[in-house]
Amino acid sequence: MASTRRLRRVVASQPGFINLKSTSAATNVVSSRRKRLNKNKKKNWNKHSDINDVEEFLEDVRHQERTTGGLLSEKPDDSLFFLDTGQSQKVTEPVKGKKRKGKESRPLRIDLILQHDSLVPPPKDVLAYQQPNAKKLRRIAQKAEQLAAKGVVFRREKQLLNRRPVSKTAKKAATEANNNPDREYYDIWGQEAKSSADPWFLQQTGKKLVKRPERMNVKPSVLPAVEVIAPGGSYNPDFFSHQELLQEAHEVEVKKKKEEDRIERQLAVNKEETATEETTLREQVEGLEEEESEEGEAAANEEECVAVGAITLAAKKTERQRKREKAEKIKEQQRVADRRKVEERQQLFQLRSIKAAIRQQDQRTVTRQKRRKAQQEAEKALPRRLGKLKFQPQDLEVQLSDELSGSLRQLKPEGSVLKDRFKSLQKRNLIEPRERAKFKRRYKLKYTEKRAFKEIT
Repeated sequence: MASTRRLRRVVASQPGFINLKSTSAATNVVSSRRKRLNKNKKKNWNKHSDINDVEEFLEDVRHQERTTGGLLSEKPDDSLFFLDTGQSQKVTEPVKGKKRKGKESRPLRIDLILQHDSLVPPPKDVLAYQQPNAKKLRRIAQKAEQLAAKGVVFRREKQLLNRRPVSKTAKKAATEANNNPDREYYDIWGQEAKSSADPWFLQQTGKKLVKRPERMNVKPSVLPAVEVIAPGGSYNPDFFSHQELLQEAHEVEVKKKKEEDRIERQLAVNKEETATEETTLREQVEGLEEEESEEGEAAANEEECVAVGAITLAAKKTERQRKREKAEKIKEQQRVADRRKVEERQQLFQLRSIKAAIRQQDQRTVTRQKRRKAQQEAEKALPRRLGKLKFQPQDLEVQLSDELSGSLRQLKPEGSVLKDRFKSLQKRNLIEPRERAKFKRRYKLKYTEKRAFKEIT
């Protein structure tokens, strides 16, 4: 650095050197020390960069825009210059009223300050032109135009088109008083009148009824509510039909009898298994043996244990034996793989039999499906298991041959209508099978003798 300054001083002292600035400035420049700054950092770049010329240029541009509405270089000549044809004489009109001496009236300075004197147009309000989801709405509108060109109508538009025009002249029917004798009677057993209101209007106002699920329209059973009794149950039945009904009742009773006998056999006591004096004595004596036999057995057991212990010792295999076993194991695996490949090749010549087997399997599958479907249809007429109890059918109401009567007057009533309806509800899977609740006392009964009873006794 010292050598550089010395060189500059020598050059400046030469007679042929032209100095652009004053001598003092030159000496200051030469004497001033240049700072070594690292300009690759943003902080140093902003701090030590000279941008005055850029600021002056931008300020000049802003000034031109404020005063003339744009840059002067871009303005046409007609807007910058005019042709002066001489001084025009102003015609002053006489002002009526009192004339004010002195200068003419000018606006107040506060008004001049507030007055907008910039020719720069106000910035465009971008938010005023923005629309939320504009791109999505534009895409939906384009798709709607394409569908409209094809003749496709949306469901919402169809509902709007199908809406019935509401007559403005229609008035609400006035509710009649309950004590009016001329009013119409409401039939509680009649069908409900359908609502005449617009379904779209009911849906939008929240008054539309909830759609009933399809599963609730399916009956739980295909059985009728009232089953017709067999022809043999008539008060004056045919002989053969009456005998068929008796046979059916007989089979039911036989089945019940077999079930009772089976339970009795299970609960019956086997006489052979009962204890006798002989079996009791044998049980008491069992387990008692002589000491000699026990000692002999103990010695024999010790010998057997020694022999078994000697047998369990096995010699250690050599390396050669292990290699031979490994080679045999590899050969066996290779033999199994070759046999599998041969079987796969053999299957190519068995395509006809394989197709026949597949065809038979498909037929069996179809047969099982039909059988399962038929079983499901048959189960629709049977009561399902809805609770912990199983459905017990009602006893058949049948009369014997000597109990038949030829007329309704002499007919003997049987059964109960209430029980019949209750069993019908259970059979049609409307209620679960139930049994009568058992009454259980919380406290035991206590018997006491009253004073009047004691006096009598």
